[in-house]
Amino acid sequence: MDQLRTQTINQLPSGAALIKRELCYTICFIFILISSIIALNLGSSSRSLPLFRFDHFFPRKLPPPFPHTHPLRACDYSYGKWVRVDKKNPVLLYDEDCPFLDPGFRCHRNGRKDIEFQKWRWQPHGCYLPRFNASDFLERSRNGRIVFAGDSMGRNQWESLLCMLAQAVSNKSTIFEVNGSPITKHKGFLSMKFQDYNLTVEYYRTPFLAVLGRRPITTPPQVKLIVKVDQLHWRSKQWKGANVIVLNTGHWWNKEKIAKMGCYFQEGGTINMTMGVMEGFRRFIRTLVSWSTKNLNPEISHVFIRNHSPVHYLNGTWDDGGVCDAATEPEQDYKKLRPESWNNQYIANAIKEINNSKVRLLNITYLTGFRKDGHPSKHREPGTPVGAPQDCSHWCLPGIPDTWNEILYAQLLSMEFRTK
Repeated sequence: MDQLRTQTINQLPSGAALIKRELCYTICFIFILISSIIALNLGSSSRSLPLFRFDHFFPRKLPPPFPHTHPLRACDYSYGKWVRVDKKNPVLLYDEDCPFLDPGFRCHRNGRKDIEFQKWRWQPHGCYLPRFNASDFLERSRNGRIVFAGDSMGRNQWESLLCMLAQAVSNKSTIFEVNGSPITKHKGFLSMKFQDYNLTVEYYRTPFLAVLGRRPITTPPQVKLIVKVDQLHWRSKQWKGANVIVLNTGHWWNKEKIAKMGCYFQEGGTINMTMGVMEGFRRFIRTLVSWSTKNLNPEISHVFIRNHSPVHYLNGTWDDGGVCDAATEPEQDYKKLRPESWNNQYIANAIKEINNSKVRLLNITYLTGFRKDGHPSKHREPGTPVGAPQDCSHWCLPGIPDTWNEILYAQLLSMEFRTK
């Protein structure tokens, strides 16, 4: 009996062995539990099974909303609606104290009393327009060049971007025009240097973008000027090497203005006395897109061709009593928008034909068409004669061009833009 008891006791596990066995069971259980959780997460979305997300057990640090570390998904920012905002969600990214604004765009200082037009933001259909981040944009553009070339609507957008970017610079004296030129309706070009980032943001006044020249002596007397539809403006050589290039033209390509100027179109060294404005524009846009693909390095330059910025003259044209000063809020009915400008289709078609991801359309026509309330109208720059035509073409700043630049920034983010 004693021998049997001794044998039974010897067969029982010791205390250390019991602990070892329990530990082994525990490890196996944890392994099976983790395997099950992984399987459930692979087969289910985090929305449907929130309890099986690891970040409930091991909290993760969420990335900041800016700067963007991943490209945004493709989105058409061109179509949507204007949404009114309240004081808790301010729209303005700067104010009229910005030192880089042309006096003609400071509508409040020029007598405009209502500021309701500044309380709207653009909401694209089906996607999110990221909030403009000046610090991020400046950092992405370090040691680079941003170029705007075109007519005075391009100057409107250029000044808007200057003020938007300047909000991230505490010492405004480090932002200056490289040649000491004032920001006015300056003919030629202006180049603003952001010294801390070694960045220049440049504007080239070239209303046609094409070569505009004097008539040859041998041409008929009705020919005053010629537009060479197969050649870009001579300043285009200065655009080469820029990291972001925003081009616009169109406002000067209309029958009335062309006729008043006595302009005719030239191609291949020959003046075509019968070529109309639409055909001339179509041929030039092909020249512009072709130049972009042949003369710009796609590894360096991101090119945007901005389409037409609508005007909102009522009861006449710009030089025939047209007005827009009664509008105080955006148009709400898209059916009341004016037909899209004919030159937009030529721009879109030319860009589609080349199928180059680094040459893009900056489509602002539809969203801008609603904003009959955003023009200087009668609140023009100081010294404007009483009774002068209202300005229903350009835009008050801060104002609508800020949204154009927000879309420009969003498109650059989607292209993973950063200077090299």
